[in-house]
Amino acid sequence: MADLLARAAAWLDGVRRGHLSQTVIYERDDRSVEVAATIGQKSYEVADAYGASVWVESTDFLVTAADLVLAGIETLPEAGDRIRVAAGDKERIFEVMAPGPGMSHYRAADPYRTAWRVHTKHVDTEG
Repeated sequence: MADLLARAAAWLDGVRRGHLSQTVIYERDDRSVEVAATIGQKSYEVADAYGASVWVESTDFLVTAADLVLAGIETLPEAGDRIRVAAGDKERIFEVMAPGPGMSHYRAADPYRTAWRVHTKHVDTEG
């Protein structure tokens, strides 16, 4: 019998992609792919270089793991990758990075690794 929860996670990810996402461009070096992403924000409390607590805002992109294909190979998010988001006649650019020291730049969005939650910071606007 197939894992009912895994099937439900896949179904839920399909609903998210179909109704709660927009097309963005995920880039690494000279390779890119269009993916459906759900955009969110999250605040993290992290320690700065002096040990003081500061709040950091991250723009997170939920993307289906199987959609993140660069040069024909399903890949994991890497720090330094870029995500381009159309915003009217401009394009907002986000860089994949960890929200703070000792933290990862992405994590699984569900226990079955159906989708990734990719942490980014807005770095530029073009147009």
